[in-house]
Amino acid sequence: MSRFLALFLAALVLLQTFSREVLVLDYQMHKESITRLFCVNKAKPELRCNGKCHLAKQLRKATDSESKAPAAGFAKVKYDVVVPCRFTVTAPLYARALPLHFAPAASVFYAFAPPLGIFHPPSRRV
Repeated sequence: MSRFLALFLAALVLLQTFSREVLVLDYQMHKESITRLFCVNKAKPELRCNGKCHLAKQLRKATDSESKAPAAGFAKVKYDVVVPCRFTVTAPLYARALPLHFAPAASVFYAFAPPLGIFHPPSRRV
């Protein structure tokens, strides 16, 4: 059952995607009946319309319905979720800075001196 539903939904998406191609395919398959029933230029056979006017109307209608669809309407909606919670932060009674020694052997070769002024790149004398 789930496989049938997945195939059905995939077919619907493909039909929506290829709606114009489906209209042209339908026109090609039923050209004579469309010419007989819907052609506006039946009285002027020299135009050789053959129902292309009806096809153009259908394509225009499909394009208009696609442009009226809310494409970015979902992106404008913003949902904020605020979870009410209470927490307290208590400071320790005494805070004592203890020196941390991660690599005592490497600290012998490392020296740090804070910068005493603003660094200026060397100027080039000409």
